[in-house]
Amino acid sequence: MDSLKPAIDLQKLPKHIAIIMDGNGRWAQEQGQDRLYGHFHGVESVRAIVEGCAELGVGYLTLYAFSTENWDRPEYEVTGLMELLVDTIRKEVDTLNKNNIKLHVIGDMQMLPDYAQQELKEALELTGKNTGLNLVMALSYSSRWELVNAVKNIAKDVKAGKIDPEQISQDTLQQYLTTSNFPDPELMIRTSGEYRISNFLLYQLAYAELYFTDVRWPDFRKEKLYEAILDFQKRERRFGKTSQQIKQEITAG
Repeated sequence: MDSLKPAIDLQKLPKHIAIIMDGNGRWAQEQGQDRLYGHFHGVESVRAIVEGCAELGVGYLTLYAFSTENWDRPEYEVTGLMELLVDTIRKEVDTLNKNNIKLHVIGDMQMLPDYAQQELKEALELTGKNTGLNLVMALSYSSRWELVNAVKNIAKDVKAGKIDPEQISQDTLQQYLTTSNFPDPELMIRTSGEYRISNFLLYQLAYAELYFTDVRWPDFRKEKLYEAILDFQKRERRFGKTSQQIKQEITAG
C-alpha cells in the first residue's frame, strides 16, 4: 500500500497534536489477553507516533498517558502501568536524545510513586537541551485538577499583592496552567471509538479540531496519524469568524 505521507502539506502541519490513547484494554481483551498486555503493545504505538511526528516536523505532541481518574483502576493494573512507564522512559531516553526530542511532563507528579518521580526527573534533565519535537506526557493529569490548581495559585498571588484582580485576563490564567510554555493544540485525536474529551486539556482545546477514530490505540501507527493530519488539513479553521472573512484575510495577506 502506498503511504499517505507524500500527500501531507508540510506548510500546514498542526503545530501541536494532542492524543487520547484509548483502547489498550479492549484491544487486549479482544486478543484474549489481560489489560496490561494491551498497554505493553500500546508502547509500540507511542514509539511510532512520536517518530512520525518528529519526521514530519510537528512542534509539540501531547500524549494523555495516565489521568488522575486512572488511579481508581484495579491495583495490579495501576502498579503494572507505573512499572511499564518507568521501564519505557528508562529505555527510550537514548532514542529521544538521538532524535533531538525534548521530554516534558504535565500533571500532579506528587501522586506518582517515588521511583517513578525520580526516573522522570532524570529523563527531563537528560533531554532538556534538545531542540526538536517537544513530547509532552500528561501523567496523573486532569484538566479540572489543573484549573483548580491555577485558580488557587492566582488567589495566592492576589493575596500577596502580586496581581491586581481587575487586571486578570485569559492571558493571566494561561500563564498559571501546566501548559503555559506550549501553544494550544490544533488537532486532538482520540482512538477506540469514544466521543469524549475525558477531562483532557479542556481549556486548551477550545479551538482544536477534534478527530475520532474507531482504531484501538495498539493498532494506531504512522499511516493512521497521516490520515488524521490529512483530515485536519481539509478543514477550515475559522476561530469564530465566517468563511468569507477568512478568505478575505488570506487574499489580503
